[in-house]
Amino acid sequence: MKKGTLIIAVVALMIATNLFAQRTSDIEGGEDYPLVSRFKGSIIEWYQVRNFDRYFMLSLKDNKISNYEINGKITRIQYSVGKEHSVFEIYKSYENSLKEKGFEILITLNDKNCGVNLQEQVYNDEFNGLNKLPKEALNPGDDEFTYLAAKKKIDDKNIYIVVYTAFERGDLVVTFDAIEVKSIQVNLVTVKNLNKSISANGHMAIYDIHFDTGKSKIKSKSSEALKIIAKYLNSHSDKKYLIIGHTDNVGDFDANLKLSQERSVAVMNELINKYEVEGDQIKAYGNGSTSPVESNSTDKGKAKNRRVEIVEQ
Repeated sequence: MKKGTLIIAVVALMIATNLFAQRTSDIEGGEDYPLVSRFKGSIIEWYQVRNFDRYFMLSLKDNKISNYEINGKITRIQYSVGKEHSVFEIYKSYENSLKEKGFEILITLNDKNCGVNLQEQVYNDEFNGLNKLPKEALNPGDDEFTYLAAKKKIDDKNIYIVVYTAFERGDLVVTFDAIEVKSIQVNLVTVKNLNKSISANGHMAIYDIHFDTGKSKIKSKSSEALKIIAKYLNSHSDKKYLIIGHTDNVGDFDANLKLSQERSVAVMNELINKYEVEGDQIKAYGNGSTSPVESNSTDKGKAKNRRVEIVEQ
């Protein structure tokens, strides 16, 4: 063997050995994401932050996996956990921790109910803007895995957490992604823009009436918007209006249709009972996800589609 070839071979072996070596301490610069603690005893093997990039979340509908895009700051951490724990143990630990911190669980998948290669769908350059993980992290020696996604709104941000756990070279590895998406800011409804929009278009979308995810109880911070809507309606008492609820496409179609109806009824009742709008002036209807104003493929589009509309009859 030539000397140059030997040197290259030795260097390659050193790189490979280092790449597959079990770390005993965190990689330089690596740190936990502030909102979620690591599983006890885990070591950071991979750490990367992108200030702004695209990311695709998985969703499950009619037993089919699809994806939708969100954009924001992405933190990716890969932890080595060791051989003495199970995939399910890690999954339950993160699930319980996220629930305790007020996160909503969006989707859970595993090798028993999934039937697709999530590594190919989630952790590669083509699927996500974030750099892919080292090659060996995408080829675990066991088919067992879990995928967990959760979401929580904090101030003006939606925080998404994705935790993927699988065996790699006989050790458990957790790939942890945190995506911070700034909420869509919409101007507060006013009598002036209600007049302008309804006069010109016959309707106006309202984004200042707030509900918890999957619920129809109106949040207290909606009171100012309801007061303004009531003022507009009372000043146009000779006309009749529809209160129409809309949702995005996340979740079951029929459930969203029912939810949109319940929300529109809640708004109607609040306007009648609390703000003295005449009962025969307004009617409530729910359109579910049937009338999007933007694509549901992005967080921005979903936010625009979740709305209550005032429609002049």
